[in-house]
Amino acid sequence: MATTKWALDPTHSELQFKVKHLMITTVTGSLKSFSADLTSEGDEFTNADISFKGEISSLDTGNTDRDNHLKSADFFDAEQFASMEFKSTSVEKDGDDYKVTGNLTIKGTTKPIKLIAEFGGIATDPWGQTKAGFTLSGKLNRSDFGLTWNAALETGGVMVSEEVKILGELQFVKQA
Repeated sequence: MATTKWALDPTHSELQFKVKHLMITTVTGSLKSFSADLTSEGDEFTNADISFKGEISSLDTGNTDRDNHLKSADFFDAEQFASMEFKSTSVEKDGDDYKVTGNLTIKGTTKPIKLIAEFGGIATDPWGQTKAGFTLSGKLNRSDFGLTWNAALETGGVMVSEEVKILGELQFVKQA
């Protein structure tokens, strides 16, 4: 079967993260600038090769002060580590979905991570482009990647949870 290359359609894709604040509410943020490539055997995504790069400077939580703190050396250190990257090591079919395993690098630290990619299907747009859609989900422990800043609360607990949820809506365009 022929190898198929897919490029991310950035106008129809988004990548978000969610973190508990004060352990009582969730703050949502996103990366506004990221790219991804996918290589598959035809239109079958088992054993696909996936790579991703997200620009830390594009991090946005809707609050400039918080965004600047997240980009500082307390968290992502965007001056020294301008991007985060992911490279798949395996993609396995799980019903209609896929289990995606790979290596995520944040702030110079690389760790394995597992994600679920819910397959939305393949469609052709009005301009003849073939597109594939996925809903991505997963979680990670931020301190595993050197994102350890926190503050203890007088009432117990901490200001920022260790667990970070990852959510994405990704649309890829089949390349000719």
